[in-house]
Amino acid sequence: MQDKEIFLRHLGQTTPFPFLLHIEKAEGLYLYDTEGKQYADLISGIGVSNLGHRHPKIIQAIQAQLEKHLHVMVYGEYIQSSPNKLAALLNQHTPENLSTFYFVNSGTEANEAALKLAKRHTNRTEIISFNKSYHGNTHGSLSVSGNENKKYAFRPLLPGIKFIDYNCHEGLDKITDKTAAVIMETVQGDAGVRIPDVEFLKALRKKCDDTGALLILDEIQTGFGRTGTLFAFEQFGIVPDILTMAKAMGGGLPIGCFAASYDIMNSLTHQPMLGHITTFGGNPVCCAAALANLEVLTTTNLMADVNDKRAYFLELLAHPDIVEIRSIGFLFAIEFESHERVQKIVDTCLKNGIITFWFLSCNNSFRLAPPLTITKDEIQSCATIIREAIDSTSP
Repeated sequence: MQDKEIFLRHLGQTTPFPFLLHIEKAEGLYLYDTEGKQYADLISGIGVSNLGHRHPKIIQAIQAQLEKHLHVMVYGEYIQSSPNKLAALLNQHTPENLSTFYFVNSGTEANEAALKLAKRHTNRTEIISFNKSYHGNTHGSLSVSGNENKKYAFRPLLPGIKFIDYNCHEGLDKITDKTAAVIMETVQGDAGVRIPDVEFLKALRKKCDDTGALLILDEIQTGFGRTGTLFAFEQFGIVPDILTMAKAMGGGLPIGCFAASYDIMNSLTHQPMLGHITTFGGNPVCCAAALANLEVLTTTNLMADVNDKRAYFLELLAHPDIVEIRSIGFLFAIEFESHERVQKIVDTCLKNGIITFWFLSCNNSFRLAPPLTITKDEIQSCATIIREAIDSTSP
């Protein structure tokens, strides 16, 4: 049986139209298929490989941990070096009220646990979320995601969820003393890179303070340097009560995390005990990779250089057919007049060795999220191919 047939018949499919690249290896910006063709990964595996593929510091950390041990116990029972060191370093780079970290396996689990934590700590049940948001695909995280097209087939979902519009001050009136939490992507990713107004975020923070609701910021796509700071909320003058992270956290290995104050996090340890539990959360190899990833980000100029490289990308991508480019740091949504045009551009780029992708809730835009390690020469080369794809698909 051929590899393609195994893939299509014996692995669960997410769409009828997978890319079907047969990847043999990856290094830096590039993926290589079994025929040796090179592809520039301008989406970083959907926001995962912020340091590019197989960063040497991350590979070294993984290999060192492999020499010690792999899984030894479910989360929270044994003291292990790599989770401890990761928590200590995160604590150095997060606000004082985000000092306690719970390591999990993915972004959707981080959001699930954050919702549970908010309910447990406040003894309330109502959750406020945002239209067009995306927080994951398990029942709880899907319940607070704002794309009905992705939800309708799985109803009934969680009760007690209300939705408001992003950047809409009037919607904040829905937050009351019955609200356990407001969950929000600091920047809406799969809605096509929607950036909040500073005034709106500050008003949201105040409303949560006034009502006793906890503010959960989902930085699963925007964390770990993607927007030019370690977390996007640093650019908006507010701090959440609970922060969720994943994707780029592990440098290519699966890990997620939710962070809060010690007082809030301690709510999960009693009444009942094991308020959240995970077998593989805090996996020592994943934590070692995440530690190396964070060390690189916080000891180099990669984050400081993001906005300069972003400006260069924007300059080179300028094209009269583009309706709008929305971007923050190295997260871009490039909008055209139709989904059909976007599909042609994505397909043409792929054929010519550039990997772009679409958005779940904005099908007339395609995404770029290149690794922070991309060079200006690589940006120039990639932008030229993208512009050629735009030209070749003109009506």
